[in-house]
Amino acid sequence: MSKRSRRHYTTEQKVALLKRHMVDKVPVSDLCDQENLPPSVFYRWQSQLFENLAGAFSTPAAANGPSKREKEQAHELAQLKARLAKKDEVIAEISAEYVNLKKELGDP
Repeated sequence: MSKRSRRHYTTEQKVALLKRHMVDKVPVSDLCDQENLPPSVFYRWQSQLFENLAGAFSTPAAANGPSKREKEQAHELAQLKARLAKKDEVIAEISAEYVNLKKELGDP
């Protein structure tokens, strides 16, 4: 009994074979004959491709949380809100001093 060694294909090799079939319209039988590959293996790869194809169209930002730009914008927004709050405090303080000064001087 001879033990046949298995050939291991890289992801790039699998993609290249699938692409030749889908884009270049090379028949599966020809591809399998050229690569000495059982058709069932080729169709399993094709099935895996279609099962995982949705991941190619999903946005990575949605999966990984906010993007770098969104984080920067959130940080900038927080800084601007802090500056606005400080300005509101200063305006309130100056307004209170102005009202007290008018009362002391007796202006109507």
